[in-house]
Amino acid sequence: MGFFSGIMDLLSGIMSTFLDYCYAFTQSVGYPSYGIAIIMLTIIIKLVLSPLTAKQIRSMEGMQLLQPKIKELQKKYKGNQKKMQEEMSKLYREMGVNPLSGCLPILIQMPFLVSIFYALRSYPYDPAYESFLWLSSLGQPDETYILPVLSALSTFLIQKQMTGAQPDAEGPQAMQQKIMKVAMPLFIGWISLTFPSGLVIYWIISNVFQGAQQMIMGRLKKEN
Repeated sequence: MGFFSGIMDLLSGIMSTFLDYCYAFTQSVGYPSYGIAIIMLTIIIKLVLSPLTAKQIRSMEGMQLLQPKIKELQKKYKGNQKKMQEEMSKLYREMGVNPLSGCLPILIQMPFLVSIFYALRSYPYDPAYESFLWLSSLGQPDETYILPVLSALSTFLIQKQMTGAQPDAEGPQAMQQKIMKVAMPLFIGWISLTFPSGLVIYWIISNVFQGAQQMIMGRLKKEN
């Protein structure tokens, strides 16, 4: 536990330093703004992680394309679980798809997400420049509830976009998937009520960037 805490402290310190640099850049152009600095940092992080995100998206799209064949196997070997698993593994090998390949990019991204969470949650803003747009302080929750609503909405849209690229679930899994489509955005919106505004801005911009990346990948795929 101490080792993990030490790693997180190190990574959050690095993120705080990068935010310092982004803020210094806004100062150098004559518009000191922590809000702009957070948006810049978010975009930089998403650009660095974009190859992993792209790999995750392609993996889910590959699974979606295999869905008709997977359903055929599930129907054909309904009473023989072992045979069904063997045939599905054979199908994955033949099509060059690994159902677990989408998990690795998520695991690699987690330290970045956790570190930016800790960095923004306790970042020492300069009181003279901690306001942004309608927000009186990026270190405090948004009392107008605009950011919590946007965080819930962006989470709902990105989740809808991502599940559209996943294989269709059936039975209890389908019901669970429908519940999560509603429950997760509501949960994110609820915790955003108490999170610092700077952290919620990071979440919203991160979702917007990922949504745009997936849309661009989809259009490029159609053109090719």
